[in-house]
Amino acid sequence: MTHFKLYNSVAELPDSWDALPVNDIFLKSPFLGALEASSPDNISTYFLGVYSSETLVGIAIIQRVKMYLDDVFRRTSNKFFKRIGKWLITRIVKGNALIIGNLMHTGQHGLYFDASQISEDDFLAMISEGIDQLSNDIKTAYNKNIRIIGLKDYFENDPIHNNEEFFQSHKLYRAQVQPNMLFEIPEAWNTSEDYVSAFNKKYRRRYRTARKKSKDLQCFELNLNDVNLRSDDLYRLYLNVSDNAGVNSFKLHQRHFYELKKELGERFKIYGYFLEDRLVGFYTFIKNFDKIETYFLGYTPELQHKHQMYLNMLFDMACYGIDNGYKTVIFARTAMEIKSSIGAKPFPMSIYLKHTNSVIINTILKLVVKYANPVRDWEERHPFK
Repeated sequence: MTHFKLYNSVAELPDSWDALPVNDIFLKSPFLGALEASSPDNISTYFLGVYSSETLVGIAIIQRVKMYLDDVFRRTSNKFFKRIGKWLITRIVKGNALIIGNLMHTGQHGLYFDASQISEDDFLAMISEGIDQLSNDIKTAYNKNIRIIGLKDYFENDPIHNNEEFFQSHKLYRAQVQPNMLFEIPEAWNTSEDYVSAFNKKYRRRYRTARKKSKDLQCFELNLNDVNLRSDDLYRLYLNVSDNAGVNSFKLHQRHFYELKKELGERFKIYGYFLEDRLVGFYTFIKNFDKIETYFLGYTPELQHKHQMYLNMLFDMACYGIDNGYKTVIFARTAMEIKSSIGAKPFPMSIYLKHTNSVIINTILKLVVKYANPVRDWEERHPFK
């Protein structure tokens, strides 16, 4: 008999959770434990196990997100859109949402099931029942209604899109969001020198110029003790970038990087850029089996252009992936044009979403999605010969 169990903490998860043959570190207990210990104040994570008899055959990560204006809106130069956006958020989005997936990272990091043990139809049916129970539990415990339910982020070739009947019956509509930028590394490239040699003349010159501008910076990997000692500086640099996003749904916990380093060890890398002895920038990434997943970064705004810090971070992460034999570097969404200039390609993604109120509300919700995560016009670059 197929059934589900909801878990409120990583400590409750059965041993069979990590034994599932899923190649995604974001679904494994070390990452989930770090996330639990350092979640943003407005995000709580729940865990759903789907069972066939007593055998765990599928899992889901469900995040309860409390949407508040101070978290959603940071800085934007367009006062009209900010005013309209706030009006929409206040009336449509403000409140509690349940998101299947990890709102803090681009990609489908919320679901896994063993297709040899359970059909996708039955798995999704269990997810739906679990969402209903969790919604009721939250109402009972906190007297809060769930206003939005969403599933994120699916590539166009994900088989989940074949379940149109399920999404229609649950009134979940599909919306396109910004593409995920993937840098797929050719098998013929063994070193970063192969990468640089593949650039056409224009982009090879651009690469060398960027490297020359960063010559006054020193780049060092930070160990756990370094991350602990420089926690305040890392957080300040992260906020420099995060606060400049027009719309955001969370703010990282100040100890997030430390908790990730503590739990993931060598699977979580954090590199700092130093000007003399001062930390002026950093980038992070996670080793996810045969992929590199770029994570959060930060820098000193007044030094960014002078040293082309962001572009050099992209080059550094691409080169690390090549030199260490990875197949793909996942650069996530945003800043698509500059990411394409270092070799990343756009892969379209979709989410499924509904408001728990009415059809009219869902129509307005589509406008909110377009405002919060617009599919922008941009020019893809082609840097290779």
